[in-house]
Amino acid sequence: MNPSRTALVTGASSGIGAAFADVLAADGLDLVLVARRKDRLDALARELVERHGVRVEVVAADLSDPAAPRAIVDTVHERGLQVDVLVNNAGLSGSSAFAETEWSALATEIQVMVTAVTELAHLVVPGMKQRGWGRIVNVSSLAAFAPPGESLLYTGIKGYVLDMSQALDMELKPHGVHVTALCPGFTRSEFHQTMGTSGAASRLPGILWQESDAVAREGWAAVESGKPVCVPGAVNKVLSHAMRPRPLPRAVPDGSDVQPVQALTGPCERPDAPSGGAPREVPVRSRAARRERSRHAAPESGELTPWRAPGSDGAAATVVHTTPATSTAARTAEAP
Repeated sequence: MNPSRTALVTGASSGIGAAFADVLAADGLDLVLVARRKDRLDALARELVERHGVRVEVVAADLSDPAAPRAIVDTVHERGLQVDVLVNNAGLSGSSAFAETEWSALATEIQVMVTAVTELAHLVVPGMKQRGWGRIVNVSSLAAFAPPGESLLYTGIKGYVLDMSQALDMELKPHGVHVTALCPGFTRSEFHQTMGTSGAASRLPGILWQESDAVAREGWAAVESGKPVCVPGAVNKVLSHAMRPRPLPRAVPDGSDVQPVQALTGPCERPDAPSGGAPREVPVRSRAARRERSRHAAPESGELTPWRAPGSDGAAATVVHTTPATSTAARTAEAP
């Protein structure tokens, strides 16, 4: 690893953030550590300098302040550094119902885990593109794969981080910039204690838990190898697949302009890995049209072809769905 490269890690005072700092320093990167607790950062910085011999800068900042992302990046530049690696790790979660929570608390969640994450990426990406190299790890959560739950914003916020990371990776990878959404499950850190959920978390079976350093190592390996999504740990991988909803096909009015809909990749898998399947055209029709269609025999070849519903304007509505070899046949969507 080039020793002149620098990593910016938010939420670095403990847990996954501190573990990332150690993993990156061991790989020869200089560090900028960001968190609210300066005393914790100073202690970690001394430890990392002694252990790994890298340069470590400390920036005490509160990402709930809308001015913080710009101020952090400006401080990095003033100290003669550039951000080659960004680890967006800072996070929090509310513990009360949406309607019972003050707006200021909800706004803080959104600012820290949505706005600041996005803004920091936006601030450092131009330099990464110009240099032709960059790595961004956005810490999402296993909860991003779960169906929506009532009250709390956490699942929706982490779902945004997952989707945003994959979108950025597709845009930036041709420029040498890799973006990975790291989706850990239950991880031993101060998170649950800080959020007041340590009692409930302590009753979970040990097989569900991971150590912070294992999460950080797997996340760093994933972004280095260009994997846009990483779910660390074997148990979490199984859970993510069990919770993941199947993607619906995308309908368009004219099959000639259809772009393949890429099937969701598995945890820590490349999206461009061979799927073993081929795009398939699937008819999209209303319930009434489906009943009409059922009276007609399918082609002897068994192939599904675009179909024109009675009374339509003559355009066949089709979708293209890419399915892996191990998946079942693409599902038929019903138009309104």
